[in-house]
Amino acid sequence: MGHGPGDDEGWRVMGRRTAWGRGAAVVALLCASAGPASWPAAAAPEAGPAGSSYAFAEDAVSVDGATGTADAQPLDAGKDYRSSLPRAAKLYYRLDLDDTSNAYVSVTAVPRAGGGKLSVSDGIRVSVQNADSHPCSYESANFGSSGSPRPLTAWGARTTSPPTPLCTGSGPYYVLVERVGTADSAVGTWDLELTTATEPALTRTGATSAPSAWDSASPEPLAGEARSRSGGAGFSKAAAIDQGVWRTGISPGQTLYYRVPVDWGRRLSATADLGGSGGGGAGYAVDALNMTLYNPVRAEVADADTGYDGTQVSASLAPLPAVAYANRYARNNTKVNGMRFAGSYYLAVHLSAGVADDFGDGPFDLTLRVRVSGTAQDGPGYAGQPVPGDLFTITAADRQAAAQGETGSDDTTMEALALGGLGTGTVVLVGLGVWTVVGRRGAGAV
Repeated sequence: MGHGPGDDEGWRVMGRRTAWGRGAAVVALLCASAGPASWPAAAAPEAGPAGSSYAFAEDAVSVDGATGTADAQPLDAGKDYRSSLPRAAKLYYRLDLDDTSNAYVSVTAVPRAGGGKLSVSDGIRVSVQNADSHPCSYESANFGSSGSPRPLTAWGARTTSPPTPLCTGSGPYYVLVERVGTADSAVGTWDLELTTATEPALTRTGATSAPSAWDSASPEPLAGEARSRSGGAGFSKAAAIDQGVWRTGISPGQTLYYRVPVDWGRRLSATADLGGSGGGGAGYAVDALNMTLYNPVRAEVADADTGYDGTQVSASLAPLPAVAYANRYARNNTKVNGMRFAGSYYLAVHLSAGVADDFGDGPFDLTLRVRVSGTAQDGPGYAGQPVPGDLFTITAADRQAAAQGETGSDDTTMEALALGGLGTGTVVLVGLGVWTVVGRRGAGAV
Protein backbone atom coordinates (compact mmCIF):
# COMPACT_ATOMS: atom_id res chain seq x y z
CA MET A 1 0.00 0.00 0.00
CA GLY A 2 1.34 3.43 -0.91
CA HIS A 3 0.65 6.64 0.92
CA GLY A 4 1.27 10.30 0.40
CA PRO A 5 3.24 12.91 2.26
CA GLY A 6 2.14 14.51 5.50
CA ASP A 7 1.03 11.40 7.35
CA ASP A 8 1.00 13.50 10.51
CA GLU A 9 -1.88 15.40 8.95
CA GLY A 10 -3.74 12.19 8.14
CA TRP A 11 -2.83 11.96 4.44
CA ARG A 12 -3.22 8.24 4.14
CA VAL A 13 -5.96 6.36 2.35
CA MET A 14 -6.57 2.68 2.83
CA GLY A 15 -5.81 0.29 -0.04
CA ARG A 16 -8.52 -1.51 -1.89
CA ARG A 17 -9.15 -3.77 -4.83
CA THR A 18 -9.86 -2.80 -8.37
CA ALA A 19 -11.27 -4.53 -11.42
CA TRP A 20 -11.19 -3.69 -15.11
CA GLY A 21 -11.96 -5.26 -18.42
CA ARG A 22 -12.94 -5.19 -22.08
CA GLY A 23 -15.84 -6.46 -24.19
CA ALA A 24 -17.60 -5.95 -27.48
CA ALA A 25 -20.88 -3.99 -27.45
CA VAL A 26 -23.95 -5.51 -29.11
CA VAL A 27 -27.46 -4.07 -29.33
CA ALA A 28 -30.79 -5.94 -29.42
CA LEU A 29 -34.03 -4.09 -30.20
CA LEU A 30 -37.23 -5.57 -28.78
CA CYS A 31 -40.73 -4.46 -29.73
CA ALA A 32 -43.09 -3.26 -27.01
CA SER A 33 -45.26 -6.34 -27.57
CA ALA A 34 -42.41 -8.73 -26.97
CA GLY A 35 -42.21 -10.79 -23.80
CA PRO A 36 -39.82 -10.11 -20.91
CA ALA A 37 -36.18 -9.99 -21.93
CA SER A 38 -33.82 -12.64 -20.64
CA TRP A 39 -30.35 -11.69 -19.59
CA PRO A 40 -27.61 -12.02 -22.22
CA ALA A 41 -25.19 -14.89 -22.16
CA ALA A 42 -21.56 -13.92 -21.77
CA ALA A 43 -19.20 -14.48 -24.67
CA ALA A 44 -15.53 -14.20 -25.42
CA PRO A 45 -14.44 -10.62 -26.01
CA GLU A 46 -12.86 -9.30 -29.15
CA ALA A 47 -9.12 -8.71 -28.91
CA GLY A 48 -8.15 -5.12 -28.26
CA PRO A 49 -4.97 -3.31 -29.24
CA ALA A 50 -1.76 -5.32 -28.93
CA GLY A 51 -3.75 -8.44 -28.07
CA SER A 52 -5.24 -6.94 -24.90
CA SER A 53 -8.89 -7.18 -23.92
CA TYR A 54 -9.38 -3.65 -22.55
CA ALA A 55 -11.56 -1.12 -24.37
CA PHE A 56 -9.30 1.90 -24.65
CA ALA A 57 -11.01 5.21 -25.35
CA GLU A 58 -11.58 5.55 -29.08
CA ASP A 59 -10.28 9.12 -29.19
CA ALA A 60 -7.17 8.49 -27.10
CA VAL A 61 -4.06 10.36 -28.25
CA SER A 62 -0.77 8.45 -28.40
CA VAL A 63 1.96 9.80 -26.13
CA ASP A 64 5.37 8.42 -25.21
CA GLY A 65 6.45 8.42 -21.59
CA ALA A 66 9.87 9.93 -20.93
CA THR A 67 12.64 8.45 -18.80
CA GLY A 68 13.21 11.83 -17.15
CA THR A 69 11.31 15.02 -16.46
CA ALA A 70 13.22 17.10 -19.03
CA ASP A 71 11.57 15.26 -21.93
CA ALA A 72 8.18 14.63 -20.30
CA GLN A 73 5.28 15.22 -22.70
CA PRO A 74 2.29 17.29 -21.53
CA LEU A 75 -1.08 15.77 -20.66
CA ASP A 76 -3.91 18.20 -21.39
CA ALA A 77 -6.91 18.14 -19.08
CA GLY A 78 -9.98 16.52 -20.55
CA LYS A 79 -8.11 14.26 -22.97
CA ASP A 80 -7.50 10.52 -23.02
CA TYR A 81 -4.04 9.20 -23.86
CA ARG A 82 -2.48 5.89 -24.94
CA SER A 83 1.02 4.91 -23.96
CA SER A 84 3.03 1.83 -22.96
CA LEU A 85 5.17 0.78 -20.01
CA PRO A 86 8.09 -1.68 -20.38
CA ARG A 87 8.95 -3.99 -17.48
CA ALA A 88 11.77 -2.01 -15.86
CA ALA A 89 10.74 1.48 -16.96
CA LYS A 90 9.84 4.55 -14.93
CA LEU A 91 8.00 6.94 -17.19
CA TYR A 92 7.25 10.64 -16.74
CA TYR A 93 4.46 12.81 -18.14
CA ARG A 94 3.91 16.52 -17.50
CA LEU A 95 0.98 18.50 -16.10
CA ASP A 96 1.07 22.29 -16.56
CA LEU A 97 -1.05 23.63 -13.70
CA ASP A 98 -2.22 26.98 -12.35
CA ASP A 99 -2.16 27.80 -8.65
CA THR A 100 -5.87 27.41 -7.92
CA SER A 101 -7.26 24.32 -9.67
CA ASN A 102 -7.41 20.78 -8.39
CA ALA A 103 -5.90 18.39 -10.95
CA TYR A 104 -6.58 14.65 -11.20
CA VAL A 105 -4.95 11.93 -13.29
CA SER A 106 -5.77 8.24 -13.60
CA VAL A 107 -3.60 5.55 -15.20
CA THR A 108 -4.89 2.17 -16.34
CA ALA A 109 -2.24 -0.47 -17.10
CA VAL A 110 -3.14 -3.42 -19.32
CA PRO A 111 -0.76 -6.42 -19.52
CA ARG A 112 -0.43 -7.82 -23.01
CA ALA A 113 -1.21 -11.43 -23.81
CA GLY A 114 1.65 -13.81 -23.07
CA GLY A 115 3.27 -11.39 -20.66
CA GLY A 116 4.17 -14.04 -18.10
CA LYS A 117 2.93 -15.07 -14.68
CA LEU A 118 2.05 -12.34 -12.21
CA SER A 119 2.87 -12.31 -8.50
CA VAL A 120 0.84 -10.94 -5.61
CA SER A 121 2.93 -7.77 -5.47
CA ASP A 122 3.05 -7.03 -9.20
CA GLY A 123 1.29 -3.86 -10.27
CA ILE A 124 1.76 -0.16 -10.97
CA ARG A 125 2.50 2.92 -8.92
CA VAL A 126 1.44 6.45 -9.90
CA SER A 127 2.94 9.57 -8.34
CA VAL A 128 2.26 13.26 -8.91
CA GLN A 129 5.35 15.34 -8.10
CA ASN A 130 6.30 18.99 -8.10
CA ALA A 131 9.36 20.39 -9.89
CA ASP A 132 11.53 19.55 -6.86
CA SER A 133 10.46 15.87 -6.93
CA HIS A 134 8.32 16.33 -3.82
CA PRO A 135 5.36 13.92 -4.02
CA CYS A 136 1.94 15.55 -4.02
CA SER A 137 0.27 12.12 -3.98
CA TYR A 138 1.01 8.53 -4.82
CA GLU A 139 -0.95 5.32 -5.15
CA SER A 140 -0.26 1.72 -6.12
CA ALA A 141 -2.47 -0.95 -7.66
CA ASN A 142 -1.56 -4.63 -7.46
CA PHE A 143 -2.88 -7.87 -8.91
CA GLY A 144 -3.28 -9.62 -5.58
CA SER A 145 -3.44 -13.33 -4.90
CA SER A 146 -5.05 -14.42 -8.19
CA GLY A 147 -2.01 -13.45 -10.28
CA SER A 148 -4.15 -13.23 -13.41
CA PRO A 149 -3.35 -10.57 -16.06
CA ARG A 150 -5.96 -7.82 -16.15
CA PRO A 151 -6.16 -4.03 -16.31
CA LEU A 152 -5.16 -2.14 -13.16
CA THR A 153 -5.76 1.52 -12.34
CA ALA A 154 -4.04 3.91 -9.97
CA TRP A 155 -4.68 7.64 -9.69
CA GLY A 156 -3.15 10.78 -8.28
CA ALA A 157 -3.83 14.46 -7.73
CA ARG A 158 -2.47 17.93 -7.07
CA THR A 159 -5.09 19.61 -4.91
CA THR A 160 -5.43 23.15 -3.63
CA SER A 161 -8.60 22.40 -1.67
CA PRO A 162 -7.53 20.82 0.54
CA PRO A 163 -4.03 22.12 -0.10
CA THR A 164 -1.25 19.62 -0.74
CA PRO A 165 1.94 20.57 1.16
CA LEU A 166 4.56 22.08 -1.20
CA CYS A 167 2.27 21.49 -4.20
CA THR A 168 0.12 24.61 -4.40
CA GLY A 169 1.99 26.83 -6.87
CA SER A 170 1.61 27.12 -10.62
CA GLY A 171 4.01 25.54 -13.09
CA PRO A 172 5.02 22.07 -14.25
CA TYR A 173 4.13 18.97 -12.26
CA TYR A 174 5.06 15.45 -13.22
CA VAL A 175 3.19 12.15 -13.32
CA LEU A 176 5.52 9.22 -12.64
CA VAL A 177 4.27 5.77 -13.68
CA GLU A 178 6.27 2.70 -12.71
CA ARG A 179 5.85 -1.02 -12.31
CA VAL A 180 6.24 -2.65 -8.93
CA GLY A 181 6.67 -6.24 -7.86
CA THR A 182 9.15 -9.07 -8.24
CA ALA A 183 11.89 -8.82 -10.86
CA ASP A 184 11.33 -12.31 -12.31
CA SER A 185 7.62 -11.98 -13.09
CA ALA A 186 5.30 -9.84 -15.22
CA VAL A 187 7.60 -9.70 -18.22
CA GLY A 188 6.65 -7.81 -21.36
CA THR A 189 5.24 -4.38 -22.09
CA TRP A 190 1.96 -3.12 -20.64
CA ASP A 191 -0.35 -0.74 -22.48
CA LEU A 192 -1.50 2.39 -20.67
CA GLU A 193 -4.56 4.61 -20.76
CA LEU A 194 -4.20 7.99 -19.03
CA THR A 195 -6.99 10.46 -18.28
CA THR A 196 -6.76 13.94 -16.77
CA ALA A 197 -9.23 16.46 -15.34
CA THR A 198 -9.18 19.78 -13.52
CA GLU A 199 -11.60 21.23 -10.97
CA PRO A 200 -11.71 25.02 -10.47
CA ALA A 201 -11.66 26.86 -7.17
CA LEU A 202 -14.89 28.04 -5.55
CA THR A 203 -16.33 31.52 -5.79
CA ARG A 204 -16.39 31.63 -2.00
CA THR A 205 -14.86 29.48 0.70
CA GLY A 206 -17.21 26.96 2.22
CA ALA A 207 -16.79 24.35 4.94
CA THR A 208 -13.23 23.11 5.33
CA SER A 209 -14.06 19.98 7.31
CA ALA A 210 -16.05 16.92 6.36
CA PRO A 211 -19.51 16.44 7.87
CA SER A 212 -19.06 15.10 11.39
CA ALA A 213 -22.21 13.00 11.21
CA TRP A 214 -24.13 11.32 8.41
CA ASP A 215 -26.49 8.39 8.08
CA SER A 216 -24.16 5.40 8.18
CA ALA A 217 -26.91 2.79 8.33
CA SER A 218 -26.83 0.25 5.53
CA PRO A 219 -29.69 0.90 3.09
CA GLU A 220 -31.91 -2.04 2.27
CA PRO A 221 -31.07 -3.52 -1.15
CA LEU A 222 -33.56 -2.32 -3.72
CA ALA A 223 -36.31 -4.81 -4.56
CA GLY A 224 -38.45 -5.10 -7.66
CA GLU A 225 -38.55 -6.64 -11.12
CA ALA A 226 -35.14 -6.83 -12.78
CA ARG A 227 -34.52 -5.23 -16.15
CA SER A 228 -31.96 -6.58 -18.59
CA ARG A 229 -28.89 -4.36 -18.91
CA SER A 230 -25.43 -5.58 -19.91
CA GLY A 231 -22.32 -3.84 -18.64
CA GLY A 232 -19.91 -1.98 -20.89
CA ALA A 233 -16.31 -2.75 -21.72
CA GLY A 234 -14.61 -0.19 -19.51
CA PHE A 235 -14.94 3.41 -18.36
CA SER A 236 -15.41 4.82 -21.85
CA LYS A 237 -18.05 2.18 -22.66
CA ALA A 238 -19.75 1.91 -19.29
CA ALA A 239 -23.47 1.20 -19.57
CA ALA A 240 -25.58 4.00 -18.09
CA ILE A 241 -28.07 2.97 -15.40
CA ASP A 242 -30.15 4.76 -12.81
CA GLN A 243 -31.92 3.53 -9.70
CA GLY A 244 -33.30 0.08 -10.31
CA VAL A 245 -32.68 -3.65 -10.42
CA TRP A 246 -30.56 -4.78 -13.38
CA ARG A 247 -29.89 -8.28 -14.62
CA THR A 248 -27.32 -9.82 -16.95
CA GLY A 249 -25.07 -12.83 -17.39
CA ILE A 250 -21.43 -12.91 -16.35
CA SER A 251 -18.75 -15.53 -16.97
CA PRO A 252 -15.57 -16.24 -15.00
CA GLY A 253 -12.88 -13.70 -15.88
CA GLN A 254 -15.31 -10.98 -16.94
CA THR A 255 -15.74 -7.47 -15.56
CA LEU A 256 -18.84 -5.42 -16.35
CA TYR A 257 -18.91 -1.62 -16.13
CA TYR A 258 -21.84 0.66 -15.33
CA ARG A 259 -22.12 4.40 -14.73
CA VAL A 260 -24.69 6.01 -12.42
CA PRO A 261 -25.50 9.75 -12.35
CA VAL A 262 -25.28 11.01 -8.75
CA ASP A 263 -26.07 14.66 -8.06
CA TRP A 264 -24.94 16.90 -5.22
CA GLY A 265 -26.77 15.90 -2.05
CA ARG A 266 -27.67 12.42 -3.25
CA ARG A 267 -26.49 9.10 -1.87
CA LEU A 268 -25.59 5.93 -3.77
CA SER A 269 -25.82 2.33 -2.61
CA ALA A 270 -25.39 -0.88 -4.59
CA THR A 271 -25.59 -4.64 -4.12
CA ALA A 272 -24.48 -7.37 -6.52
CA ASP A 273 -26.10 -10.82 -6.36
CA LEU A 274 -24.47 -13.83 -8.01
CA GLY A 275 -26.79 -16.74 -8.79
CA GLY A 276 -26.10 -20.38 -8.04
CA SER A 277 -24.19 -22.62 -10.40
CA GLY A 278 -27.07 -25.03 -10.86
CA GLY A 279 -25.58 -27.82 -8.77
CA GLY A 280 -22.53 -28.48 -10.92
CA GLY A 281 -19.08 -28.67 -9.43
CA ALA A 282 -17.83 -28.45 -5.89
CA GLY A 283 -15.35 -26.33 -4.04
CA TYR A 284 -14.89 -22.72 -3.03
CA ALA A 285 -13.60 -19.68 -4.93
CA VAL A 286 -12.06 -16.95 -2.76
CA ASP A 287 -13.03 -13.35 -3.59
CA ALA A 288 -15.12 -14.66 -6.46
CA LEU A 289 -17.46 -11.69 -6.83
CA ASN A 290 -16.11 -8.17 -6.54
CA MET A 291 -17.86 -4.83 -7.01
CA THR A 292 -15.86 -1.58 -7.00
CA LEU A 293 -17.15 1.99 -7.02
CA TYR A 294 -15.19 4.80 -8.69
CA ASN A 295 -15.96 8.51 -8.66
CA PRO A 296 -16.10 10.79 -11.73
CA VAL A 297 -12.29 11.13 -11.93
CA ARG A 298 -11.95 7.32 -11.69
CA ALA A 299 -10.70 7.27 -8.13
CA GLU A 300 -11.75 4.24 -6.11
CA VAL A 301 -14.28 5.00 -3.40
CA ALA A 302 -15.30 1.60 -2.00
CA ASP A 303 -15.52 -2.06 -2.90
CA ALA A 304 -17.20 -5.25 -1.74
CA ASP A 305 -16.45 -8.89 -2.40
CA THR A 306 -17.49 -12.37 -1.43
CA GLY A 307 -16.40 -15.96 -1.95
CA TYR A 308 -18.47 -18.50 -3.86
CA ASP A 309 -19.38 -22.14 -3.20
CA GLY A 310 -21.89 -22.59 -6.01
CA THR A 311 -24.86 -21.19 -4.10
CA GLN A 312 -26.24 -17.67 -4.46
CA VAL A 313 -24.15 -14.99 -2.76
CA SER A 314 -24.36 -11.22 -2.38
CA ALA A 315 -21.91 -8.33 -1.96
CA SER A 316 -22.93 -4.80 -0.89
CA LEU A 317 -20.94 -1.60 -0.76
CA ALA A 318 -20.42 -0.16 2.71
CA PRO A 319 -22.73 2.77 3.52
CA LEU A 320 -21.66 5.96 1.75
CA PRO A 321 -22.40 9.60 2.57
CA ALA A 322 -24.32 11.91 0.28
CA VAL A 323 -22.20 13.72 -2.32
CA ALA A 324 -20.79 16.94 -0.84
CA TYR A 325 -17.84 19.18 -1.66
CA ALA A 326 -16.66 19.13 1.96
CA ASN A 327 -16.30 15.33 1.93
CA ARG A 328 -12.80 15.83 0.49
CA TYR A 329 -11.59 16.98 3.90
CA ALA A 330 -12.12 13.48 5.36
CA ARG A 331 -8.50 12.64 4.68
CA ASN A 332 -8.45 9.27 6.46
CA ASN A 333 -11.70 7.89 5.07
CA THR A 334 -11.76 6.90 1.39
CA LYS A 335 -15.48 6.26 1.22
CA VAL A 336 -16.19 9.80 2.48
CA ASN A 337 -13.28 11.52 0.73
CA GLY A 338 -14.17 9.98 -2.62
CA MET A 339 -17.76 11.29 -2.57
CA ARG A 340 -16.46 14.81 -3.19
CA PHE A 341 -18.28 15.80 -6.37
CA ALA A 342 -21.35 15.13 -8.44
CA GLY A 343 -21.18 13.37 -11.78
CA SER A 344 -21.07 9.85 -13.18
CA TYR A 345 -19.98 7.27 -10.62
CA TYR A 346 -18.78 3.95 -11.98
CA LEU A 347 -19.51 0.41 -10.80
CA ALA A 348 -17.20 -2.37 -11.97
CA VAL A 349 -18.53 -5.87 -11.23
CA HIS A 350 -16.04 -8.70 -11.63
CA LEU A 351 -16.32 -12.50 -11.51
CA SER A 352 -13.02 -14.23 -10.76
CA ALA A 353 -11.58 -16.49 -13.43
CA GLY A 354 -11.03 -19.09 -10.69
CA VAL A 355 -14.78 -19.71 -10.48
CA ALA A 356 -14.51 -21.75 -13.69
CA ASP A 357 -12.21 -24.30 -12.03
CA ASP A 358 -14.94 -25.59 -9.74
CA PHE A 359 -18.21 -24.39 -11.22
CA GLY A 360 -17.82 -24.25 -14.99
CA ASP A 361 -17.66 -21.50 -17.56
CA GLY A 362 -21.12 -20.07 -16.91
CA PRO A 363 -22.59 -17.62 -17.64
CA PHE A 364 -23.89 -17.01 -14.13
CA ASP A 365 -26.89 -14.88 -13.26
CA LEU A 366 -25.85 -11.44 -12.01
CA THR A 367 -28.32 -9.00 -10.45
CA LEU A 368 -27.27 -5.45 -9.64
CA ARG A 369 -29.44 -3.46 -7.22
CA VAL A 370 -28.78 0.28 -7.31
CA ARG A 371 -30.40 2.89 -5.08
CA VAL A 372 -29.91 6.68 -5.39
CA SER A 373 -31.59 8.43 -2.48
CA GLY A 374 -31.76 11.94 -1.05
CA THR A 375 -32.69 15.31 -2.52
CA ALA A 376 -30.55 16.91 -5.19
CA GLN A 377 -28.89 20.16 -4.13
CA ASP A 378 -27.14 23.05 -5.82
CA GLY A 379 -23.43 22.70 -6.50
CA PRO A 380 -20.77 24.49 -4.43
CA GLY A 381 -20.38 27.41 -6.84
CA TYR A 382 -17.27 27.03 -8.98
CA ALA A 383 -15.35 30.14 -10.06
CA GLY A 384 -14.71 28.60 -13.48
CA GLN A 385 -15.42 25.54 -15.58
CA PRO A 386 -14.08 22.05 -14.88
CA VAL A 387 -12.31 20.27 -17.70
CA PRO A 388 -14.10 18.34 -19.15
CA GLY A 389 -16.84 20.95 -18.76
CA ASP A 390 -19.69 18.68 -17.63
CA LEU A 391 -17.60 16.33 -15.46
CA PHE A 392 -19.21 17.36 -12.16
CA THR A 393 -22.70 18.06 -13.50
CA ILE A 394 -25.71 15.81 -14.06
CA THR A 395 -27.25 16.81 -17.37
CA ALA A 396 -30.56 15.94 -18.99
CA ALA A 397 -28.55 13.81 -21.43
CA ASP A 398 -27.03 11.87 -18.51
CA ARG A 399 -30.47 11.08 -17.14
CA GLN A 400 -31.77 10.07 -20.57
CA ALA A 401 -28.76 7.81 -21.12
CA ALA A 402 -29.34 6.13 -17.76
CA ALA A 403 -32.99 5.55 -18.59
CA GLN A 404 -32.20 4.15 -22.04
CA GLY A 405 -29.10 2.20 -21.15
CA GLU A 406 -26.60 3.83 -23.50
CA THR A 407 -23.03 2.57 -23.39
CA GLY A 408 -20.37 5.22 -23.82
CA SER A 409 -20.15 6.86 -27.23
CA ASP A 410 -20.43 3.75 -29.34
CA ASP A 411 -21.77 4.83 -32.74
CA THR A 412 -23.36 1.46 -33.45
CA THR A 413 -25.29 1.60 -30.21
CA MET A 414 -26.55 5.10 -30.91
CA GLU A 415 -27.65 4.15 -34.42
CA ALA A 416 -29.53 1.13 -33.09
CA LEU A 417 -31.27 3.30 -30.50
CA ALA A 418 -32.44 5.64 -33.23
CA LEU A 419 -33.68 2.83 -35.43
CA GLY A 420 -35.48 1.18 -32.53
CA GLY A 421 -38.10 3.90 -32.15
CA LEU A 422 -37.78 4.83 -28.49
CA GLY A 423 -41.34 6.14 -28.43
CA THR A 424 -42.92 2.84 -29.48
CA GLY A 425 -40.57 0.08 -28.47
CA THR A 426 -38.46 -1.25 -25.68
CA VAL A 427 -34.72 -1.03 -26.11
CA VAL A 428 -32.47 -3.54 -24.43
CA LEU A 429 -28.72 -3.14 -24.79
CA VAL A 430 -26.82 -6.38 -24.77
CA GLY A 431 -23.08 -5.93 -24.24
CA LEU A 432 -20.60 -8.74 -24.16
CA GLY A 433 -18.60 -8.96 -20.98
CA VAL A 434 -15.02 -8.42 -20.10
CA TRP A 435 -12.12 -10.81 -19.60
CA THR A 436 -10.22 -9.74 -16.52
CA VAL A 437 -9.85 -10.44 -12.82
CA VAL A 438 -9.73 -8.36 -9.70
CA GLY A 439 -6.64 -6.67 -8.29
CA ARG A 440 -5.61 -5.10 -5.06
CA ARG A 441 -4.54 -1.55 -4.69
CA GLY A 442 -2.99 0.87 -2.23
CA ALA A 443 -4.03 4.51 -2.09
CA GLY A 444 -2.17 7.76 -1.55
CA ALA A 445 -2.93 11.18 -0.25
CA VAL A 446 -5.17 13.31 -2.43
